[in-house]
Amino acid sequence: MKNNHDAAEETQLKRGLTNRHIQLIALGGSIGTGLFLGIGPAAVLAGPSVILGYAIAGIIAFFIMRQLGEMVVEEPVSGSFSYFAYKYCGSFAGFASGWNYWILYILVSMAELTAIGVYVQFWWPEIPLWASSLFFFLVINALNFASVKVYGETEFWFSIIKVVAIIAMILFGTYLLISGTGGEHATIHNLYNDGGFFPKGFFEKTANGNFQGLLSAMALIMFSFGGLELIGITAAEAENPEKNIPKATNQVIYRILIFYVGALVILFALSPWRQITTDSSPFVMVFQNLNGMEFTLFGQKIFFTKLIANVLNLIVLTAALSVYNSSVYSNSRMLFGLADQGSAPKFLKKLNKHSVPVNAILISSCFAAICILINKIMPEEAFSILMSLVVSCLVINWVMISYTHLQFRRAKDEENTKTKFASIFYPVSNYICFAFLLGILAIMWMTNMKISVELIPIWLGILFLFYKIFKVKK
Repeated sequence: MKNNHDAAEETQLKRGLTNRHIQLIALGGSIGTGLFLGIGPAAVLAGPSVILGYAIAGIIAFFIMRQLGEMVVEEPVSGSFSYFAYKYCGSFAGFASGWNYWILYILVSMAELTAIGVYVQFWWPEIPLWASSLFFFLVINALNFASVKVYGETEFWFSIIKVVAIIAMILFGTYLLISGTGGEHATIHNLYNDGGFFPKGFFEKTANGNFQGLLSAMALIMFSFGGLELIGITAAEAENPEKNIPKATNQVIYRILIFYVGALVILFALSPWRQITTDSSPFVMVFQNLNGMEFTLFGQKIFFTKLIANVLNLIVLTAALSVYNSSVYSNSRMLFGLADQGSAPKFLKKLNKHSVPVNAILISSCFAAICILINKIMPEEAFSILMSLVVSCLVINWVMISYTHLQFRRAKDEENTKTKFASIFYPVSNYICFAFLLGILAIMWMTNMKISVELIPIWLGILFLFYKIFKVKK
């Protein structure tokens, strides 16, 4: 017969994520499809100036992560920012914040599954997008039914591959540029010799009525940083969160500078920016274009082969699998947290023998599976459609984190409580984030992403309606 302690254990998540897991999960969350595939459409819109765009958006993302990190270190609970919104802004704020995040990562899951199909088609163009998506959908969901340590280990090695690959690419690309063996088109002058660093301006209307330039690419750039919030979701299952969460959060700014800005400088230097397209990974394309060329390394002549492009494609496939793996994890924990605070049905709190919220994974996977249908019906438009919807939910999510943090700090100030991991430039950084996100919405409204902005009040209205219905049923 089970005692009361055992019964209590069965309803609680277990702290099975160690420091190395947390570090690599945070690192992996910032390296995914947004960098490897999403850079294509952004580069077409803005040219080399997209590098500056990633730096600016990265600083905003860092501000928001510090705001979330301050709350999470103070109270490392399941549900993360949904819990804080519920506690400091009211029950509807918690309900809306949590369900918006869940929908956000359902959409991210769909985008990653679509990207996986694109990468597989690099090798086997005859395989339809939906088939690849279905296969990896089944594999990753199966892994997440195991203990949180299995997720942590899987994500740890996924992230190791991505990190090593990006560093190797930066070092190798730098060598090609310095040695002059990257081909006649490989030069640092590519950053400004074709129309300057801002070849398409800041925000200019084209002859066909569309917009181009740095500002027009900012909404797409934002997509790349979706996933950094995962550090907050891991808090309830992290060992020693007061030590490990701040360490991982503070490294966000360095990861952005190295893995985004550094990698993009090399990418644009190795090949003229006009060669970048929207239908494949620019990283794979650049190295594939070097096929057949020779260079000298340690006095030995070495020829480029298709092996390099194949290895790179394997790496970006790993990156997409990593982000989808994290999406499955974060969605199930968010549903668990919502059920715990009374904003979702209680059956979502059910844990299996490994302390994994099994029903939450099943429900999330059912909705993510819609992606497979989308890829079958409209494979050409799937990724761009999903990306625009993700940006809308991401804006809501970041606004809620920043606003909740303001309320959190006001409550702590009234209590005369000094927090353990204070955010940077509070409250100025909060208002900078609000202004930036409002600007993103304005840009989206004026470009072909207008529908995404129009859907925001409709989506918030739907959330309010479901909140009222759920409250009445309770």
